[in-house]
Amino acid sequence: MNAPIIDPLQGDFPEVIEEYLEHGVMKCIAFNRRGTLLAAGCADGSCIIWDFETRGIAKELQDKDCVAAITSVCWSKDGHCILVSAADKSLTLWDVVSGEKITRTTLQQTPLQARLHPGSSKSLCLACPLSSAPMIVDLNTGSTTVLPVSVSDTAAGLLPPSRNKFSDGSPPFTPTAACFNKYGDLVYVGNSKGEILIVDHKNKQVRAVVSISGGSVIKNIIFSRNGQYLLTNSNDRTIRIYENLLPLKDGLKVLDELTTSCDEVDEAEKLKAIGSKCLALFRDFQDSITKVHWKVPCFSGDGEWVVGGSASKGEHKIYIWDRAGHLVKILEGPKEALIDLAWHPVHPIVVSVSLAGLVYIWAKDYTENWSAFAPDFKELEENEEYVEREDEFDLMPETEKVKDTDVNEDDEVDIMTVENESDFSDSDMAQEELCFLPAVPCPDVAEQQDKCVGSTSKLADSNHSGSPLSEEAGHNGGQAMNHASSPVEGHGGNTVEKKAEAIRERDGVAGREG
Repeated sequence: MNAPIIDPLQGDFPEVIEEYLEHGVMKCIAFNRRGTLLAAGCADGSCIIWDFETRGIAKELQDKDCVAAITSVCWSKDGHCILVSAADKSLTLWDVVSGEKITRTTLQQTPLQARLHPGSSKSLCLACPLSSAPMIVDLNTGSTTVLPVSVSDTAAGLLPPSRNKFSDGSPPFTPTAACFNKYGDLVYVGNSKGEILIVDHKNKQVRAVVSISGGSVIKNIIFSRNGQYLLTNSNDRTIRIYENLLPLKDGLKVLDELTTSCDEVDEAEKLKAIGSKCLALFRDFQDSITKVHWKVPCFSGDGEWVVGGSASKGEHKIYIWDRAGHLVKILEGPKEALIDLAWHPVHPIVVSVSLAGLVYIWAKDYTENWSAFAPDFKELEENEEYVEREDEFDLMPETEKVKDTDVNEDDEVDIMTVENESDFSDSDMAQEELCFLPAVPCPDVAEQQDKCVGSTSKLADSNHSGSPLSEEAGHNGGQAMNHASSPVEGHGGNTVEKKAEAIRERDGVAGREG
C-alpha cells in the first residue's frame, strides 16, 4: 500500500487481524530495530526468526543443551545478535547470520526477562530473575552484579520484605521489573513497594527514588523508543506514563548536580526529592468499569500510542490509548489468553501471542484515497456526462512536447550512500546493521513434492472446521495464514489434479503424432 494514497485523517493504529503465524508453540516475541525481522521464542527451546516482509521463516536457532521454554528474546542494536533467556536458568547469545551460539551462561534463578545493553557492547545484559533481584550479567565471564531494589539495600545489603513464600528455604522475594534507559548508563527498577529506583549499575548505587501512589507492586517497566517517556504497570490495575526530565545523555552528571544541591538531611527524603526532578507523572490509564489487570504494555514506535493486553483468562483483548489518555480502540481476538505482544517499530502493526502458541498480526484496515494520485482528481458518487474540450485530444508536435530540464545528464548518480531515515535519525547506529537474512532455497525433490501435496490436502480439510487450532493444521509448522483468503483453501488439490491431467493429455497427443 502506497503511503501517499492513505487517508491522513485515519488513526495510525491497527484494527483487524491480517493473518497469523504458526510454528510450534511460540511464547514470546521481539522485533529487530527496523521491524524487518521478528524473533519468537518457542516452548521447545528454539528461537524462530521470521522475515516480516514475506512472513516466512528466515532462520531457526536451536540449542541442543536447551529444551526448556523460552522466557524472553532480545535483539542487539545492530541486529546481528539475539539474547535468549530460558526456563532452565540459561542465557544464550546467538549470532543471527551464522546461526551459531556465541556464549551461554547459567544463572542461579530462572530469568523471566533479559535485555542487552542498548549501547554497542553485546557482553552486558540486564536480567530479571524469578526469585532474586535484577542483576547485570557479563555474558563473556558469567559474572553477575546484583542491583539494589530498595533504599535499605544500599546501606544494609538486605532484601526487601516480600509477599511470596518459597518452600525450598530460599529467601522470599517478589519478582522485580527493571530496564535500561536509552543509552544504558542508568537502570530503572520497579520494586514491590511501588517505588521506581534510578540506579547507577556500575557503582550499585540508588541515585533517586520516585514513589507511586498506592504502593502497589510494579510488574512492568519500559521506556519509549525515544527515551522521553517511561511506562509502568502496577498491581493496582493502572498503567502510568512518566515524563523523563533527565537528559538522554550524561544523566549521571545531572544526578550528581542534583545530589550536591539538595539540602535534605534524611537520606530517603533526599532521594525522593531528587526523584521528583527526574520523573514527572504524565498520564495514567485504567479500565474503571471492568477493573482489568494489564499484561505486557508498551509504546508504539513513535511513542504516540500506548497499548496493553488484558490479563483475563480466555480473552484476547488489546487496548490502545493515545498519549493524551483517550481510549481509541479495543481489539478483540480469539478466545485465547494473551501472553505477549509487541508494536512494530515503524508501521501501525501490533503482533500478539496467544496461549495456544499462535502469533497474530494486527494491521490497519486501510481506506484508499484515490484523489491523492492527482490534484485535480475527483471522486464521483454517480456517473456524469463529460464534455471534452475542443483541443483536448489534438495531436501535438513532438518539438512542442519536449521541455528543457535543469537536470544535468552528465552528473554521476550516487547509488551507494544510504541516507538516514527520519524514524532512526536519533541513533548513532553503525552502517553494518542487519535488516534482512538471505533466503535458503529448499531442494526440489519429487518425494518432498508428494509430501507437500498430502499436507496441502490435510490443511484444506482442517480449514473446513473454521479454526486454525485443529490438529491437522498443527502439523504444518512455519506458515503464515491469511484469514481473508488462503490459496490452499478449496482448490489446492484441484490444481494438482488438473496439472496431472494436462500432462497425460499432452503425452497422449505426442504418442498419436509419433
